Amino acid sequence: MSIQTKKMNDAAARRASIVQSARWCFLHFGYGKTSFEDIAKRANITRTLLYRMFENKEAIYLGVFEDWFETRYPAATQAATGPGSKAERLFKVCEVMLLEPWAEIEGAPMAHEFHDVCARIEPEMEARYQEVKLQNVETILESKELAEVFLLALDGLQGDMPMAAVLRRRIALLIDRFVQPIGPTSGEAGSILGNNTEQS
Repeated sequence: MSIQTKKMNDAAARRASIVQSARWCFLHFGYGKTSFEDIAKRANITRTLLYRMFENKEAIYLGVFEDWFETRYPAATQAATGPGSKAERLFKVCEVMLLEPWAEIEGAPMAHEFHDVCARIEPEMEARYQEVKLQNVETILESKELAEVFLLALDGLQGDMPMAAVLRRRIALLIDRFVQPIGPTSGEAGSILGNNTEQS
């Protein structure tokens, strides 16, 4: 390994450590109350080094969002266009875009403000997140209007900040209503719910 490559790897590892530390701080203290000092202490680096890598707290927050959500977009698109029934693909998209991150923030006191803050400081990044969700759901449901209704309903399921296992069950029930006739949860999404409940 060349010296230049080692330096690049070290810088990438340091950035990843900072982003992880900042995410913890934002989720537990909130954006407004998190300071550069908090992040530097959590990452075990000096404030000077932190300033060298990120211009300000806003840049760190956007780095957290990019690392946590934007890296998921290719996997979500692959799930939407890949093999499987509509119910299976829809659940997988929800899993990649929502359930996996949700499990990581479960119990964090300031988790509820994460997307709102991003929408405030960088509207285009939050809009892109919403656009990717809509495109993938529309690909599966083959209707933009139906996809929009599904996502509105999906947002409603998150309002009381449920535990990840509860949210998983709610999403499976919601999918059942969108891809199966109205009735008991016994269709494809019901099978998905059963499979994932066993894994939880």
